[in-house]
Amino acid sequence: MWNGSIRAGKGQFMGTEVLILHTTGRRSGQPRETPVTWFADGDNAWLAVASGGGSVHPDWYVNLMAHPEQATIELPGRDPVPVTPQRLAGADRDRAWRLITAAQPRYGKYQAKSDREYPVVRLTVR
Repeated sequence: MWNGSIRAGKGQFMGTEVLILHTTGRRSGQPRETPVTWFADGDNAWLAVASGGGSVHPDWYVNLMAHPEQATIELPGRDPVPVTPQRLAGADRDRAWRLITAAQPRYGKYQAKSDREYPVVRLTVR
């Protein structure tokens, strides 16, 4: 299963680093674990793109925004760490988007095919 391989230190998917995002279901209140690609944003901060296949926000993003105070991340070989999510906008999003698309140009291609702007979320250690 994907979470076992990430926890065993194999945290990559299609050449991109992957973490496990722990959220709480917005309707169910149940704990959720989702593998999410990430990009470093300085010390103790990670960027995630809520692409969701282009047409809709992914469940992990909606859950994260509904219960931001309960978010944690798990990096390969590490224990979960509580994080504060922040949806980036304006110049902050533009800077982050340049960083993301420089590291993985396919995100720019995905975005070009979508009618909505993908949310970019900064996850910072609390």
